[in-house]
Amino acid sequence: MNPKYQPIMEPYRFKNGVEVKNRVVLAPMTISYSRQDGTISDDVIAYYESRSNGVGMAVTGSAIVTSSGKVFGGEIAADHDDRIPSLQRLAAAMKKRGAKAILQIFHGGREALPEALSNGEIVSASAIAKEGQSVIPRALEEQEILEIIRAFGASTRRAIEAGFDGVEIHGANRFLIQQFFSPYTNRRDDRWGGNLDKRMAFPLAVVDEVNRAVAEHAKRPFLVGYRFSPEEEMTPGITMADTLKLVDALANKNLDYLHVSLMDFWSKPRRGVEDNRSRMEMIDELAGQRVPVIGVGSIRTPDEALRALQSGVPLIALGRELIIDPDWVEKVTQGREDEIRTEITLHDQEKLGIADPLWHKIVHTPGWFPIAGQGVTG
Repeated sequence: MNPKYQPIMEPYRFKNGVEVKNRVVLAPMTISYSRQDGTISDDVIAYYESRSNGVGMAVTGSAIVTSSGKVFGGEIAADHDDRIPSLQRLAAAMKKRGAKAILQIFHGGREALPEALSNGEIVSASAIAKEGQSVIPRALEEQEILEIIRAFGASTRRAIEAGFDGVEIHGANRFLIQQFFSPYTNRRDDRWGGNLDKRMAFPLAVVDEVNRAVAEHAKRPFLVGYRFSPEEEMTPGITMADTLKLVDALANKNLDYLHVSLMDFWSKPRRGVEDNRSRMEMIDELAGQRVPVIGVGSIRTPDEALRALQSGVPLIALGRELIIDPDWVEKVTQGREDEIRTEITLHDQEKLGIADPLWHKIVHTPGWFPIAGQGVTG
């Protein structure tokens, strides 16, 4: 291995004692591979075993905590105890080559497609339709909110029983937790909405419930992370100032890590703060002494990963890059970094084991993936 890349391969120990063998994390990406009933297919097992190769920690794509949380069908399911055997297969595959396996848990809220839900009823923090959609979600009632919070705890217990090393609470990408935090999707006037503190109530209650489940059920150190999107483009929407207040609260919640959802590690705030630094740098400065921050966003080469680590974050997540080249870590450790693929070709689907829904999204979302001959803007 080229000695300059040694920092990427240094082990990292979390405060609860869990140690990962290097600083590379498989970022969570929804690959739409599970069966419609939520059980884990052989394709899912093969995909995650391949993408967990060499990384220190691997995070699954989103797993539903209740059946009302489906977005499109094909998600991993962690909503009933009969899912545990399927989840055990997945955890074992991810851990096969030494990675720590993390189950990302979520509820889709208003992002759901009606046809993905058994009763066709979409729910959210408030009755605000998704942009470009005519279906108006139903605002959740108090008892339903409490049931969903408890469902996050129950799914955490299932992850523990299935042999995962941790869970990641999915508070990003416009799903239900973010819908409660955002002033755009949360127009409530009860204890779950209104001012910024009340809009943080649901995310923080989920964190408390997950931590409670870990304290009750985990017999060994078990990681709890939280992923969030730092800003929204709509008005009113989440601003960088809002996110910094949430980050400050999360950093005091005994979490093991924070995971930022970004397309570009070095992107700068849109609004809410007067600061010329990147969002990642601001978040790490605020929270990094209390809870480690995982950086992510268009990191493709070892040099880009090294530069990101040098900004101060201790861990780097690769998503698209590990889809393009599952052997990224292995090539770095073997001094073969010149062989790392950073583009995908239109003939790679079968070779890379990519499901049809994800492949369709890769090919038809301009700028999301670097496609040979087409360039990339993301």
